[in-house]
Amino acid sequence: MYFCLPSSLTSSTSVPMHSWFDLMGLNPDTPEDEAGIKKAAENIKALIEHEMKNGTPANQIILGGFSQGGALSLYADLTCPHPLAGTVALSCWLPLHQAFPQAANGSAKDLTILQCHGELDPMVPERFGALTAEQLWFVVTPARVQFRMYPGVMHSSCPQEMAAVKEFLEKLLPPLKI
Repeated sequence: MYFCLPSSLTSSTSVPMHSWFDLMGLNPDTPEDEAGIKKAAENIKALIEHEMKNGTPANQIILGGFSQGGALSLYADLTCPHPLAGTVALSCWLPLHQAFPQAANGSAKDLTILQCHGELDPMVPERFGALTAEQLWFVVTPARVQFRMYPGVMHSSCPQEMAAVKEFLEKLLPPLKI
């Protein structure tokens, strides 16, 4: 998912997103689309329920996404009533961050998270990634949160980041038997 916000975006300006939820800005103090975030998270949780009804154990489900999708993955996983395997959060932030750690489900402390961020990201600045990692350490067992910065990377990915995602997934999920 890729989106562009004008540099003049302020907390009084809303940008309707045609994806998960609306963004009013990317600043830790900017109001957030709480209803939209929670609705999108409920949609993700419904997909999880569907997969579980079809035989996939919760501990074999990993949520992941890039930018707004990564933000939603973090929020949905931390508030999910089922203990999922983990989260891949790329170039993102923790939505409704002020509600945590209280908003987290009891099993969230055992969640395994890979959070990656480009050092030169102009869309979701590096400091938002670092602030998110710090917040996650109060919600999840700190040793279970990997935060990786990638020098020279903007709001995109790089081969090293994709290799880290591959390694993370292979550690958490058993090989498929075909």
